[in-house]
Amino acid sequence: MPDIPILLVIIVVVALVFDYTNGAHDSANAIASVVSTKVLTPKAAVIMAGVLNFAGAFLGTHVAETIGKGIVRPEMIIGCHTLLLASLAGAICWNFLSLYIGLPSSSSHALIGGLMGSGIVYSGWSSLEYGSILEKVIVPLFLSPLAGFIAGYIIMLGLAWLTCRFSYTSTNSVFKKLQLIAAAFMALSHGMNDAQKTMGIIALALVIFHQIPTLIYSGLG
Repeated sequence: MPDIPILLVIIVVVALVFDYTNGAHDSANAIASVVSTKVLTPKAAVIMAGVLNFAGAFLGTHVAETIGKGIVRPEMIIGCHTLLLASLAGAICWNFLSLYIGLPSSSSHALIGGLMGSGIVYSGWSSLEYGSILEKVIVPLFLSPLAGFIAGYIIMLGLAWLTCRFSYTSTNSVFKKLQLIAAAFMALSHGMNDAQKTMGIIALALVIFHQIPTLIYSGLG
């Protein structure tokens, strides 16, 4: 039997707690529209979101790689067994606070901020992967709302033009089905993105505790 440190087990459990708060925070976004328009019952919508979020976690590793080795340099935090615990605790506290006050914030950026802050405290500013953070965190932070705004505007104009001569009944029937497909894809993509963040944290924890070799970890994906 492998000798697994108790602190590593605690970190994995806390990582799963973060994943739970992340789901409470973000997963409902994918199904809010189909519930509010009564396309699906709340129970059916939650089951659909749960299954597709879970499935999405297995459809790639790119996001997990970014969190695991694209925010802080693994070789500079290899000796700190409590760093990830501090990162996760900070992100969980922020998730609970923002849920309590109804603030639509990002669990992802809370986790990334916690990871960066704890890395700086332990190893200084040189522990950060500045190029990766700029490319994969800062730039998308500003571009994604703009891209969503532009795409939404263009698609809405196109749909309005296509359906302007349709009857209300036929339009409503078609868009109920399309709305269901859109919600399913949204849930799947949420799993591909947010669920992998916890996978990256757990992989980094395994490296820090020498449960997997750094060489293998560097070649993941």
